[in-house]
Amino acid sequence: MPLLNWQALKPNQVTGTVFNELDDEQILEELNMEIFEEQFKTRAQGNPADLAKVKKKAVQKAPSKISLIDANKAKNLAITLRKGGKSPSDICSAIETYDQSLSIDFLELLEHFIPSDYEMKLLANYEKEGRPLDELTNEDQFILHFGKIPRLNQRINTLTFMGNFPDTVKRLQPQLNSIISASMSIKSSAKLKKILEIVLAFGNYMNSSKRGAAYGFRLQSLDLLLETKSTDRTQTLLHFITSIIQEKYPDLVNFYTDLHFVDKAALVSLDGILQDIRTLERGMEMTKKEFLVQDDSVVLKEFIKVNSEHLDSLIKDSKTAQEAYLSVVEYFGENPKTTQPSMFFPIFGRFIKAYKTAQEELEQKKKMESESQEVKESPSPNKAASPKGPGMPKMPQMDLIAELKKKQLKPPVREGKDGALEDIITDLRNTPYRRTDGRRPAQRQET
Repeated sequence: MPLLNWQALKPNQVTGTVFNELDDEQILEELNMEIFEEQFKTRAQGNPADLAKVKKKAVQKAPSKISLIDANKAKNLAITLRKGGKSPSDICSAIETYDQSLSIDFLELLEHFIPSDYEMKLLANYEKEGRPLDELTNEDQFILHFGKIPRLNQRINTLTFMGNFPDTVKRLQPQLNSIISASMSIKSSAKLKKILEIVLAFGNYMNSSKRGAAYGFRLQSLDLLLETKSTDRTQTLLHFITSIIQEKYPDLVNFYTDLHFVDKAALVSLDGILQDIRTLERGMEMTKKEFLVQDDSVVLKEFIKVNSEHLDSLIKDSKTAQEAYLSVVEYFGENPKTTQPSMFFPIFGRFIKAYKTAQEELEQKKKMESESQEVKESPSPNKAASPKGPGMPKMPQMDLIAELKKKQLKPPVREGKDGALEDIITDLRNTPYRRTDGRRPAQRQET
């Protein structure tokens, strides 16, 4: 028969459940299983299984073991221990020696199975009575050993902190660096300051007829540059200012190259970083206290020695980031209490993006105008250049002169003598030739 790949419950796990009330052997007695075997047998199967052997299942069951802990807790613990990849004794040994081979996820799961005082009392009484421990389920045996580890909760918390510390520092340090770099570069950029000066000048000029001159403006006002359009709606105020910068202030064209990590700083929660650093400080204090109790632990001693310096450096950088951010926000007239980095830096990010787009569009416009002008100035391939004069086409005029030469009365006029032919040509240039019927003479080719 093919195997049914279900997840079977252990004998101790069915206590108090619906399965404890079921009698599957009675079902086997009532049904003709030969038909079932015939229809579900595998190709390689030999003779049908002896039904009598199936009925002896109860006899073949492993001796049921004793469980003193909650059935659901025991079931979940069994699943968790399989995830650990270590034997129960190795798990307990790793916790006792602060061995960081246990994963953070596994340690966090183990926290849920720290035994209560009541559970430990039950297991202690069982052991005190001298009853065999191997009659307990694997989960109960683990809980008994697990609960005897000194300062179990503190050890697990310490191990969890030690495991998380490197990744936390690695995550926080770049965020602090981006806040510091963005804040300092924005405040120190002379080009950005000049750009804002130009914006202020245009704003005051536009508002001069209805409002008094402003001394400054909220940074959010930069968004309005893209919303304010010209009379013919063909360009925005930002496009016009960008063209002015290109024409009159070329040294400001790439002002945004002075600003660093603005986009990354916009994603940072400074309050969140400071909270995480305070958590790290508390964790380090906890680890130091644990080392005072367990001063023979080489693992704790080395961790504190190496990582205390990293934490001190992180705390120092967090103070620098706070000071730099406070300074730049106040410098641009904003309120640092109500303006988070996620609000402040995106203003500059949007402005830079819109400015670059305006640059590209202006460049494209210039290119199109240049191409259009070249087309206008170049002669059409279907038309010959017009000669000087009153507009007589060149070829018809030459044909007419040739015809006049042929029809000239005798004696022929000599061109170099009395200038008669030159007079006729001059007259033709001044008064275009027209036939009496109003049509142009047909072109004739000389033979």
